[in-house]
Amino acid sequence: MSLRGLIMRIVVFAFLGVFILLPFVQTVLLSFTLTLPRDGYEVGSLTWLNFLEVFKRPDLRASIFNSLTYVSLNIFLCLSAGLPAAYAIARYRFSGDRHVLFALLAFRLTPPVVLSLPVFFLFAHFGLINNPVGIALVHCAFNLPIAIWILESFISAVPREYDETCFIDGQSTPGFFFKRLIPAIAPGIGVTVFFCFIFSWVEVVLARILTVTAGKPITMAINALYRFQTDIGLVMAMTVVSLVPGVAMIWFVRNHIARGFVIRT
Repeated sequence: MSLRGLIMRIVVFAFLGVFILLPFVQTVLLSFTLTLPRDGYEVGSLTWLNFLEVFKRPDLRASIFNSLTYVSLNIFLCLSAGLPAAYAIARYRFSGDRHVLFALLAFRLTPPVVLSLPVFFLFAHFGLINNPVGIALVHCAFNLPIAIWILESFISAVPREYDETCFIDGQSTPGFFFKRLIPAIAPGIGVTVFFCFIFSWVEVVLARILTVTAGKPITMAINALYRFQTDIGLVMAMTVVSLVPGVAMIWFVRNHIARGFVIRT
């Protein structure tokens, strides 16, 4: 590669880096900036008060806990239901098995707002309105097809002889799943957790409909901070706090995500 080509590549990557990171840097800076007057502080001064306000306010603390609750439940339900379903589709042949997988993916492409009214009436009947469990269940319904699709492809990549060998060695069905299959498809589980977390964490439409007075997630808490006189510093502090669980999740499953995407390609 010529020197000129190398310089052009560096310039392009630097431009892309600045373009991508600039909004994030501005968000972090504003989160430490006082944007509304307070006693003893000037507007524009750098301070931790915005973050202290986030953890002082009960509604903001509750929204963080609610989001972590329904995202965790959503991931648990998707893995618990998706893994057996994906194994059945990957290992057994039955009439319309490929059509079942296609129908699941087609359902996932349905805009959530289309099903919002039926979901609201159904959940109101069972008392799941204003409840993080209700949000977890409806998110699971939309994320489960993706979980099954991802896990099925990884299970299909494992030879059938592997299953037979494990059962010949005396493994029970639960032991096979927990001790042999899950470690073998760990990258696929990492990718599944990643997508289920992202889809559930940033979802707004169903969260707005199912949390009328209580149980609001962090996305709705941020939206509620926008008023006639908005405290931009507080909004940005809440935004930075909302990024922490996602960054932490990606950090813990980063190796599985990297290997999972390599295997799928």
